[in-house]
Amino acid sequence: MSSYLQNLTLRLAEGLSKLPTATIDRHAAYLLNAQQPDGGFAGRMGGSDLYYTAFALRGLSVLGRLDEEVGEKAGQFIRNQMSSKQTIVDFFSLFYAASLLLIFAGVNVFEDADERWPDQVAGFLDSLRREDGGYAKAEAGHAGSTYHTFLVLLVLELLDRPVADKDGIIRFLESQREPDGGWREIRASKRAGTNPTAAAVASLLMLDAIDEAKDPELVATTLDFLVEMQTEEGGLRANTRIPIADLLSSFTGALTLLDLQAFDEIDIAAFRKFVESMERPEGGFQAAAWDDAHDVEYTFYGLGCLALLAGQKID
Repeated sequence: MSSYLQNLTLRLAEGLSKLPTATIDRHAAYLLNAQQPDGGFAGRMGGSDLYYTAFALRGLSVLGRLDEEVGEKAGQFIRNQMSSKQTIVDFFSLFYAASLLLIFAGVNVFEDADERWPDQVAGFLDSLRREDGGYAKAEAGHAGSTYHTFLVLLVLELLDRPVADKDGIIRFLESQREPDGGWREIRASKRAGTNPTAAAVASLLMLDAIDEAKDPELVATTLDFLVEMQTEEGGLRANTRIPIADLLSSFTGALTLLDLQAFDEIDIAAFRKFVESMERPEGGFQAAAWDDAHDVEYTFYGLGCLALLAGQKID
């Protein structure tokens, strides 16, 4: 597992270990109940899905409940996905899930895989590089995407491959940055968003490209932007056009604030209240107040928020 993902997994696992056993049991049971007969995990539409399988395994791993039995079943599902046409999101889901299975369940998904396959994946990723220095969402894309550039960096780390033209990626991310704070997802975006901001900051941290002494404005404006994203509910919203908070934006925003050593810039008590209001008594989390549905993805974000809150002082 890459250093970024390994550190994140360990941070979340450490935080969740402080929760009551009954809470861990409840959410682990919710995630396990989503596993299908073919070993994959289902999303809201039903049926196994690689994307949701990765989120379920991430949740189980940070809860300390990813065992060999679950891992063997999930590993077989993931092996069956390797021959299909994949997107960057799929490759990230596949490699991250595989790394979790190896570390936490001792299951090697790639044991019998074609040894040339990682080279083919790396070649596909390289085909997505664009003149602006970023990586496009798909081969048909004409410009770089902040989020998908972040995903490419993660996949390259999982593949243990070097990053080509780091300076080009840094210049691309700088071009996505709004002067008054935050990052845009694509150059055509009209405003910055919480999630592309989190992706940009994480990418810059991975590239060791944030130096507050040299660029104090970057950190200051980023913090100002993220603080503005906190709503009266206590959670963070996706952008200024959306009035309601959600768990995805709350998790990525809070993680970014912690990485910039500024989590206390927001109202932590209100943040905790929002996260807990999204928690379902029978296990799992819903996405937002407007969304009464639930799934393993948002359950991971909810667990992630609880982990980040562990140990935080509330005035």
